[in-house]
Amino acid sequence: MGSYDVIVIGGGHAGCEGALAAARMGCRTLMVTLSLETIALMPCNPAVGGPAKGHLVREVDALGGEMARNIDATCLQVRMLNTTKGPAVHALRAQADKRRYEERMRRVLEDTRNLDLRQGVVESLLTEGGRVTGVLLATGTVFAAPAVVLTTGTYLRGKIILGDLQYDGAPGGQVAPQGLSRSLKDLGLDLMRFKTGTPARVDGRTLDFSRMMEQPGDGEPLSFSFRNMPARELPDQMSCWLTHTNERTHRVIQENLHRSPLFTGQIEGTGPRYCPSIEDKVVRFADKAGHQVFLEPEGRHTLEYYVQGMSTSLPEDVQLAMLQTVEGMEKVRIIRPGYAIEYDCIEPTQLDRTLEVRGLPGLFTAGQVNGTSGYEEAAAQGILAGINAAQKARGRDMLVLDRSQAYLGVLVDDLVTKGTSEPYRMLTSRAEYRLLLRQDNADLRLTPSGYRVGLVEEKQYQAFLRKRDQVEGEIRRLGQVRVNPTPEVQEVLTRLGLGELSGPVTLERLLKRPEMDYAALKKLSGDIPPLDREVERQVEIQVKYAGYIDKQKAQVEKFLRMEKRSIPEDIDYEGVPGLRKEAREKLKKHRPRSLGQAGRISGVSPADLSILLLYLEQRSRAGRGSGP
Repeated sequence: MGSYDVIVIGGGHAGCEGALAAARMGCRTLMVTLSLETIALMPCNPAVGGPAKGHLVREVDALGGEMARNIDATCLQVRMLNTTKGPAVHALRAQADKRRYEERMRRVLEDTRNLDLRQGVVESLLTEGGRVTGVLLATGTVFAAPAVVLTTGTYLRGKIILGDLQYDGAPGGQVAPQGLSRSLKDLGLDLMRFKTGTPARVDGRTLDFSRMMEQPGDGEPLSFSFRNMPARELPDQMSCWLTHTNERTHRVIQENLHRSPLFTGQIEGTGPRYCPSIEDKVVRFADKAGHQVFLEPEGRHTLEYYVQGMSTSLPEDVQLAMLQTVEGMEKVRIIRPGYAIEYDCIEPTQLDRTLEVRGLPGLFTAGQVNGTSGYEEAAAQGILAGINAAQKARGRDMLVLDRSQAYLGVLVDDLVTKGTSEPYRMLTSRAEYRLLLRQDNADLRLTPSGYRVGLVEEKQYQAFLRKRDQVEGEIRRLGQVRVNPTPEVQEVLTRLGLGELSGPVTLERLLKRPEMDYAALKKLSGDIPPLDREVERQVEIQVKYAGYIDKQKAQVEKFLRMEKRSIPEDIDYEGVPGLRKEAREKLKKHRPRSLGQAGRISGVSPADLSILLLYLEQRSRAGRGSGP
């Protein structure tokens, strides 16, 4: 038996961030994983980032996490998406060399002080006096700790489904733990059954890329990690390739729906709405002549390509037949067939916003076990759970992020307040304050929090302070420096396609113009100080969108007023007169911490909220009146 401050169960993206966070904060930490060879495994697409997901990766980095640095060091190509739209939805996406990603992350874990790795199967959680005290391995070994982080991904009672073939299993050819689900149920937790899937991997030598559209990486140096800025140019980027399904593809699928586990009732779990299987897409969108298919390289030293857009659980012979109808894939050879997987996960409304299980102190959960999908969502939850497990073990205040602070705050609030009936995916549309929660300013929003808990090192924090000061100082300077309508200035404006000035104007006013950028501004004023490109971008965004940003800040202030109206933990909703039955039941189940959180619970109406507010005010006045 060994004793630790924090034990992390699982070595996926949530587990890696959770274990690193706890260890880097000074806690003696143990990670128990099914296989040391599959740490940071990417069982699905070989990529990190994308809309909203890229925001989460930047937030993990700002808090002091590892995912951003790992993908920067191991990526095959990187692109900035949505550049024709506003900065709120700009998002980085990088193709990963999957094997190198796993190897580097394992090396980082092994080199981290206070962190031990252990291969093994956790059979059950140990408790005493209603608190978690450790874990029991299948070998009979016991490890003790006052805080445990559960990050089991899609492994709990996992079932692989491929056509008529079904067997207990998990990604990466691993075993599917059975006992831990029973242990969670015995502790009173409600579990759900979800499903996800993956497409085939194919031999790149059998693809005709000349008949597909090339998707190269960006020429401009880009990086996920703020610690890697200014970014270095990525040499020899590998391209992805775009093709489409067609009527022949759809015909093969339709003729074999009777062999699809999804439509024959063999699959019981609920699948992800925003990443449906190809057979589901063909049925749901029968009017569409084709669907996009991306061929993505899995690594620099492998032949495998990932067939993005054709996730399936159809039998292998049907998979080959449908793939060979796609342009450029007529001679394709499958290396690994696609499959579906069912697994157990926790009903997330049982969690607090710290990701600690309510009523079971010391147990934290993160990642797909909370009903989410995606590497990025997992890593973001992992670092929060790791931080709070460490804080719990040290007897310190835990970190809570609200919806106005981070996409991670939105993610967690959605899970614990609303729950989810399907694998949850982070979307930019879920964030009400997305103009404030941009991927470019994640460091400005969250680095102070990472520094306070001890994850952000002093050197990194000082670099952050210099950047913040430079941004604020330059915005002030632009508002003070005026440009006169001299012939030289008018000439520059004419070359830029801008109208003439009628009088003196500040540089800030000029930069607000849609046609003006920071590079053009330099041509109008010779005394602009040398600044990093990231500082210039930040100044440009804050100046151009100042009016919209101010409006959103006003909305946040209103939101925070509701969030600060706390609801006493001992409130008896049966004693609140006027509440509708549905609202009373939902409030009793979710036990919201604030009036704002109560208002986001499905089934609680604005009228119910008004009744609850009135009751709280009356209770508060009565409490004050009963004092000496």
